[in-house]
Amino acid sequence: QVTLVESGGGLVQAGDSLRLTCTISGRTEYVAAMAWFRQSTGKEREFVSGISDNGGYTDVAESVKGRFFVSRNNAKNEAYLDVDILKPEDTGVYYCAGRARGYPSQSEEDYRTWGQGTQVTVSS
Repeated sequence: QVTLVESGGGLVQAGDSLRLTCTISGRTEYVAAMAWFRQSTGKEREFVSGISDNGGYTDVAESVKGRFFVSRNNAKNEAYLDVDILKPEDTGVYYCAGRARGYPSQSEEDYRTWGQGTQVTVSS
């Protein structure tokens, strides 16, 4: 079994920066490509960014390109989402997800392992 735990969320001001961390524990070999999704109140969960198992390939949603940056440190079993210039519309629950093989996908159906999410609230 593998577990993902997100951390780093909280209440921030518009314009601030934030780093979210996803910690992988257990059978880490079950997590290769990883992704970040977010869900705002009243909206469906949406893809934000993804990264391949060795970090050599990344994908970012057009809506956040230039502000959101994904990375990982496999030695620490962690993945990160760095967010610059936060906006109120970035408010939501941020989830990390993992799949056992393949490249990161923008479809949540492709991910078997999910964290519980971390709340990010951006005040104007």
